[in-house]
Amino acid sequence: MAKKKEDQKEKKHITVVNKKSLAFFEKYINNPSPTGFEWEGQKLWLDYIKPFTDEYFVDNYGTAVAVINPKAKYKVVIEAHADEISWFVNYITSDGLIYVIRNGGSDHQIAPSKRVNIHTDKGIVKAVFGWPAIHTRSGGEKEEAPQLKNIFLDCGCTTKEEVEKLGVHVGCVITYEDEFMVLNDRYYVGRALDNRAGGFMIAEVARLLHENKKKLDFGLYIVNSVQEEIGLRGAEMIAHRIKPDLALITDVTHDTSTPMISKITQGDLACGKGPVMSYAPAVHNTFNKLLIKTAEDNHIPFQRQASSRSTGTDTDAFAYSNEGVVSALISLPLRYMHTTVEMIHKEDVDNVISLIYHSLLAIKKDHDFKYIK
Repeated sequence: MAKKKEDQKEKKHITVVNKKSLAFFEKYINNPSPTGFEWEGQKLWLDYIKPFTDEYFVDNYGTAVAVINPKAKYKVVIEAHADEISWFVNYITSDGLIYVIRNGGSDHQIAPSKRVNIHTDKGIVKAVFGWPAIHTRSGGEKEEAPQLKNIFLDCGCTTKEEVEKLGVHVGCVITYEDEFMVLNDRYYVGRALDNRAGGFMIAEVARLLHENKKKLDFGLYIVNSVQEEIGLRGAEMIAHRIKPDLALITDVTHDTSTPMISKITQGDLACGKGPVMSYAPAVHNTFNKLLIKTAEDNHIPFQRQASSRSTGTDTDAFAYSNEGVVSALISLPLRYMHTTVEMIHKEDVDNVISLIYHSLLAIKKDHDFKYIK
């Protein structure tokens, strides 16, 4: 009986996110940061993390880096990406309708009937993705599915000239209106949780290190990269600038427990069951073992995922930079990726933060992770 009570105590969830940090998270998610236009979100992130770090810098394209122990020679990165998927204005018709192209992996099937913000130099222009009414799509013909060639924006104008007077032109970026909410006191829901949830979690790690007065044996570079959604570009740039010895990346991965997803091909992962540890060529096995041991030692639940060739995350950019950087990936399970109702479990967020925090405390100065010594 005593052993059973001890096990139950070990498995008790510890809440990490507090009211103040949750308020920042909501504000951070609601702020649009489309790929290539991330700077307003980066300003919010830096304002939040500055009190917990020693200095910060940004690069030419907007990647933001907060640093603890900047003079240390051994450099460790914890990283997430800041950008969200979006659209570009591509063509304006003579009768004032707007056709779009993707900026990142935007899903054309979720677009019809969504409200959007078109970002212009004159401010936000409201619009909607129009779609023919169900009454007009009958008649025995096969219904046409939403595709990039047939989804369009309507901003209430009747001519191209009227659209242009609003400040809308080819190249304006477009984001969805949907905002943050908490669902059933269990899930955080919103657009762009991929991967501003990651930016939030690494900022919380900095907060915990500061509040708990933890001293690290190395320089810690807390990196919020831009342009991940179009090919890991921000991580590629900043990795060459920092030249880290070690990189721990956090991003989201698919919850495969919902309908229409094959566990055979996508693996068996679920929200609420803990951080996901990845196995892939870019993931360094020695570093991964340290993370897993840290999870076990601190009673943090975790799941496992295998990737065939690449992780598809900034892990790949860091791992293959600078003649090879020891890198690993901790993922956050997420439902409905690249929609406006992405969902993550509150306990998973706490556990990812805890795992990164305790893993940093387990890393020693000049830690040698080589396979062959």
